Amino acid sequence: MLYKSWGSKVFDYANYVALFLVASCTIIPFLYILSVSFATSQEVLTKKFILFPETFTLDAYIYIFSTGTVARSMLVTIFITVVGTLLNLLLTCLTAYPLARKELMGRRTMLLLVTFTLLFSGGMIPTFLVVKSMGLLDSVWSLILPTAISAFILIIIKNFFQQLPDGLEEAAKIDGCSDIRILFNIVLPLSLPAIATFSLFYAVGHWNAFFNAVLYINDHTKWPIQVWMRQIVILAQAGVGDSSAMAGEAVPQSQTIKMAIIVVSTLPIMLVYPFLQKHFAQGVLMGSVKG
Repeated sequence: MLYKSWGSKVFDYANYVALFLVASCTIIPFLYILSVSFATSQEVLTKKFILFPETFTLDAYIYIFSTGTVARSMLVTIFITVVGTLLNLLLTCLTAYPLARKELMGRRTMLLLVTFTLLFSGGMIPTFLVVKSMGLLDSVWSLILPTAISAFILIIIKNFFQQLPDGLEEAAKIDGCSDIRILFNIVLPLSLPAIATFSLFYAVGHWNAFFNAVLYINDHTKWPIQVWMRQIVILAQAGVGDSSAMAGEAVPQSQTIKMAIIVVSTLPIMLVYPFLQKHFAQGVLMGSVKG
């Protein structure tokens, strides 16, 4: 057994305490939000801070799901996240693969143009005019197509593709594989850590879509869940539920409704992260070593 000096033990215990404090700073806010969402209105009004409610109740969740408003916005968000992420990955990989080939004509110019967009963009108004001219206003596609490719992720995946052995592609070409088949049958299966990592990046971006939805979508039936959260914060309950569904009980306090909405909108994307977390560090580091 490795002997540890007194100083090493003190250092270890100090690290444990520091990590516990940091973890508490991140966990306590989540625990507070969850507790308030399950607390009664009376307890929320009488207590300033709740970590464990005395009486658990589902009134806030029953209220927000008493109409189709929240459920519809969740379906819109799920559609944007799933379809948007798949389209993002497809277009990003189709663009990154040829840029990873050094024999591609005009490769340096195209990479320069991609890098240029990292520093400069058209801005809000020109982008709005482009979306309007394409007829995407009041369409969920306005939240997907304008952000179809991230220049940062494109460069990282391109670097990842460059690290793959050239012999694999040469052997596949000898066997008669086309470039598309090489990409989908050889390159992408070997790039699963990077694909998993950046699929999470894209998915979280779509799930948290807020500002673009405010700009491009006026039809409230097509609002994602994040826009409804904004309405609830600004207008308290924002007509999100039906008070008749409470069966004679009082409508939940606005603070519990806000917290319940936060839990509903945050929990699904949080449940996805543990399945991709093991690929996270590997995918980012492997694609950032080689230029």
